[in-house]
Amino acid sequence: MSQEEQSHMLPYARRPDFKVARANELSGTDRRFYRFLEIVPGVAAWATIIGIILASIYTPFIAAYFIIAFSIYWVLKTIFLSYHVRYNWKRLKHHMELDWEKMVQRFSYDKFYHLVIFPYYKEPAGVLEETLNGLLEAKYDPKKLIVVFAAEERAGVEAQTLATNLKEKHGDRFGHFLVTTHPDNIVGEIAGKGSNVHWALKQVKEQVIDVHNIPYKNILTSIFDIDTVIYPDYFNCLIWFFMTVENPYKSCFQPVPLFTNNLWEATAFSRVMAMSSTFWQMIMQERPEKAATFSSHSVSFQALYEIGYGQANVVSEDSRIFWNLMIANDGEFQVVSMSYPIAMDATTADTFWGTIKNIYRQHRRWTYGVENWCYIVYHFTKNKAIPLRKRWGVALLQGEGYWSLVTNPIMLFILGWAPIFLGTPEFHQTVLSYELPIIVRNLLIVAMFGLVVSAVISLSLTPPRPDGHSRFRYIVMMLQWIMVPMTMIVFSAIPGLDAQTRLMFGRYMGFWVTPKARK
Repeated sequence: MSQEEQSHMLPYARRPDFKVARANELSGTDRRFYRFLEIVPGVAAWATIIGIILASIYTPFIAAYFIIAFSIYWVLKTIFLSYHVRYNWKRLKHHMELDWEKMVQRFSYDKFYHLVIFPYYKEPAGVLEETLNGLLEAKYDPKKLIVVFAAEERAGVEAQTLATNLKEKHGDRFGHFLVTTHPDNIVGEIAGKGSNVHWALKQVKEQVIDVHNIPYKNILTSIFDIDTVIYPDYFNCLIWFFMTVENPYKSCFQPVPLFTNNLWEATAFSRVMAMSSTFWQMIMQERPEKAATFSSHSVSFQALYEIGYGQANVVSEDSRIFWNLMIANDGEFQVVSMSYPIAMDATTADTFWGTIKNIYRQHRRWTYGVENWCYIVYHFTKNKAIPLRKRWGVALLQGEGYWSLVTNPIMLFILGWAPIFLGTPEFHQTVLSYELPIIVRNLLIVAMFGLVVSAVISLSLTPPRPDGHSRFRYIVMMLQWIMVPMTMIVFSAIPGLDAQTRLMFGRYMGFWVTPKARK
């Protein structure tokens, strides 16, 4: 980045360690401290799991009472989360029924452009075409859209040609249409979405924005996964939130990702994980104190320019953009929940086991987002302009989230039987030993009622049944939720433990691209 560009960045964003991603990028005390932070999540998770097993062996009475207390906590947590899902679902349905095109007429928004960036790798033409059709069908003036298809050089000429053909066919329908090619093997980058977006933002600034003298403050930037198909009123909804929020230039705007593009073709495992991911994002939209940007999101180009666009050396780039913005702005940045949907793909493959493998890899990449906890805690010790209470609050909430994601499902799995099988003979002779599995079973049955809420909401968000699919599939879609206890362990806890263990030992991950397909 040139000195002129750096001079426009926020003061804290000019620090040489502002975009640190790994301990080995630092030196001295900072390197040792960052390495310590990378170790903490894995140690905390393993210590919890091993500690429960050891307690079941040597102090089974304490372990038993802890199990009962934790089961009660889990029931209450399930009720709490189900309430948030249900509340956000109501808001989502309400927002989908509103006439946003009419609502934004009270604002003067003609000066605004929407910059839409779609980084992609080797996805087939059908995915790109479906994505572009979403823009063409939007209830918004296409001449106010700056569309960027960001190809990867490492994907080969064929992949780049796909976007070029789309530009030749539809480019004149938009305000601007740019195809960029992210060079391979740039020193200091991780090949993936983050580095591609970083490159694309610089290219569109130089080739379109500056050439046409478009003010940075008049550009709303939406960074979308290549499979993102917007709902017709997305840009109107975004404008409405941008114009009504208290500080729009210090805000990211987060829609609700519905992984429904290919839901009818996906397997039951894939559908459950897709809707579970949607529900988790709906919960986060009701808990702004824990929210960060995820996958596809929007923010002012001015805000991105002030931090040097983004970060090209991380795996969890979607959330890191928010943490970059929040830390550079001394804590004065927020995630605004739009409660308006975008459609994306559920993870699939050509074979059943291929689907299992892809789901695992995708969730391992998502849970590798624990690297962001290391980043924010490190900078919380540096940027004292952020209020101390906020620093502590964010660090603890984010840390607890990554810890519970890994440990809670495993704890639920082993707690009910560990003291029974591993406890002392004295414990086996007590009434508590007999009653423990019954108490835990009954409490977990109560918690399972939350799955009924999930099943009902998931059906309401499912696209209309395509031709060739039986109505019987609706029954399957209801019953598939009984798999949740297993999917929580296999596709959430274990990938998360895998990711945290890799970080703990310094075996840093690269960016794995989730395969997309169309029939």
